[in-house]
Amino acid sequence: MWPDSEQTQQLLQTARTGDESAMNALMNRHRDALRQMVQMRLDKAIAARLDASDVVQDVLVEANHRIQDYLANPTMPFHLWLRQLAKDQLIDMHRRHRVAARRSVDREQPMNAAFADQSSMDLAAQLKDHELTPAAATIRKELERRFQAALDELNEDDREVMLMRHQEHLSNSEVAEALGLSQAAAGMRYLRAVRRLREILGGDHPSLV
Repeated sequence: MWPDSEQTQQLLQTARTGDESAMNALMNRHRDALRQMVQMRLDKAIAARLDASDVVQDVLVEANHRIQDYLANPTMPFHLWLRQLAKDQLIDMHRRHRVAARRSVDREQPMNAAFADQSSMDLAAQLKDHELTPAAATIRKELERRFQAALDELNEDDREVMLMRHQEHLSNSEVAEALGLSQAAAGMRYLRAVRRLREILGGDHPSLV
């Protein structure tokens, strides 16, 4: 999902010389990946009022303000730095829209909001077998509904690691770095999430691992 790291490194080297076009290219080539990352985590009630692209724009503005600090001290890969800014933005947005707001957006959810999370449907499609039998094709929507419900039952840590591994296609080492864990701990967290998801779904899903 994230852009090729080799080209990113080349742009970072050029950006360190003060080349503004390189900085703009860095931001623009990560825009789509950021949008996907935000869309996966955007609360369904808030998504009815705020588009993921608007959140991404705010993230990129913040990144532009802080890019010089990053270039001077790159403590993590650029894409992980950007996604951390996005996570912070989502946390702040959640606080403002769902906790501090006088009128909760929960009252504005459509009746089918529980099944409206397209990112979860995309994830479900990735984790299911690629070849569908006629019977499986007939009940595809029901499977997706069940998967969404199962994903919602995972705790926040387990759901996050599933999204990072299967939707963002981050490696175990990248997940570990982003979460501040050892690689062994990140791997164990992922396996725990897989086992829990299998238990909820009530079947074996070898494609998960």
